[in-house]
Amino acid sequence: MVRRRRLLSVAAATVAGGLAGCTDDPGSGEGMADDPGTDAATPATDGGTATDAADLDLREANVMGVELEARDGGAYRFAVTLIHDDNGEDGYANWWQVETPDGDRLSRRDLAHAHGTRTFTRSETVDVPESADCVVVRGHDRTHGYGGQAALVDLESGVTCLVRQGPDRSAFDATECPE
Repeated sequence: MVRRRRLLSVAAATVAGGLAGCTDDPGSGEGMADDPGTDAATPATDGGTATDAADLDLREANVMGVELEARDGGAYRFAVTLIHDDNGEDGYANWWQVETPDGDRLSRRDLAHAHGTRTFTRSETVDVPESADCVVVRGHDRTHGYGGQAALVDLESGVTCLVRQGPDRSAFDATECPE
């Protein structure tokens, strides 16, 4: 299928209220390798601005951006950028996951250690059902669980919207997915 062969690159967008502004930059797909991270929020491309980490509750595992690359057989390579304050507490961002909007987990990428207070990117290849047009990417903290900022990703258009969940895991509906 054509949409499964598209190369998509998605950057973070401004978040205000519940749903954020979105970006639909298809990008080049370069930089899919694991990145040790940087010390600030990553700006979105194509006119958007990334959520400033200073505006987030860093006790939560916050998704700052998602890049994806279509693979054969309905799989996608997800490169997820998180930020979490791993200093000064026992908890750290211990995984991120990809799920359908109704909450069915498609894959989980475990994180073995703390990363300090900086953005970092880790990648995972995920088999996505042909029926899925949109997925949710959310982080998890060892102490606080789900919460923080999650991402809704439209697989066909490449548009990503960042959504602040607050301290608890939010449920999403397919109608909330960006177009």
